Amino acid sequence: MEFYDLQTKIKSKDINLLFPNWEQNSERVVIFSPHDDDVILGAGYALISILENKGEVSVIIFNDGSAGYSNPELKERIVKKRKNETYSALSKLGIKKEKIIRLEIPDFSCIHYLGWKLPWIQESDQKNEGLFTKIVGLLREIKATRLILPNGYREHMDHTAVSLCALFDGPQAGDPVIVDYGKPFPIKSYLQYSVWAKFSPEDSILHERSDTIRANRAVLVNKEIEKKIQNSILEFKTQENIISAILETRKERKLENNDRYIELYLDIDPRPRFDYDPYKNLISKIDRKLLDNG
Repeated sequence: MEFYDLQTKIKSKDINLLFPNWEQNSERVVIFSPHDDDVILGAGYALISILENKGEVSVIIFNDGSAGYSNPELKERIVKKRKNETYSALSKLGIKKEKIIRLEIPDFSCIHYLGWKLPWIQESDQKNEGLFTKIVGLLREIKATRLILPNGYREHMDHTAVSLCALFDGPQAGDPVIVDYGKPFPIKSYLQYSVWAKFSPEDSILHERSDTIRANRAVLVNKEIEKKIQNSILEFKTQENIISAILETRKERKLENNDRYIELYLDIDPRPRFDYDPYKNLISKIDRKLLDNG
């Protein structure tokens, strides 16, 4: 397994290139998965690399999979079946059942649960709270050191919602707010994965990369690891009508004339701080020019 920084154009076998200042036996990585299979399809290589580098992995699955039936006869049973398939699939990658947290939000509905208070439910109702306090509480309880989140750019409305949840609620886990939901615990880094769509062009524009290179990190693995991921995907038997297409698409990850496969990521800062120095320098230049011109 090799890690690439696509911005600085360096590679290493050290996981620090993916997760800076990695501490073996102390890292607790949380992966946000909108649907049951997204964590495997988009972040499977990172998941395996974390376990190989003595880190813990917890997976939070937001949606219940209720829209994932291709046969109408499965409509009433799809949620339970998808749940069991998920446990089997993730167990093949080394994730135990107790490390999988399900929020059971109906498919295509996650965006409605963002924030703290749900305005359509009475304040006195215990179900009044949205994802904000639930996620902050979970991250603090787990003492998450890293957060892996889905691509929020034109991929799926649930993916966009979960991405927003990670980028805005994640940092709050380390802030001294709502402390009755757990002791604040800061997350050290954020990594975004893609299931199938391009990342936002924002990072490539800001760092002057080609628009065709929107990811800034990559993980390369051998065919054995890719096979392990594929075997995990095959556990989703209720999705057999689309699995063949998924596996066919994964062939695009293979390097030419090579038995290695790539998975792409975006190292992301959810709270980019303002740098006032360029503004102060610009104002100084403007002032000097005015003085010089009398």
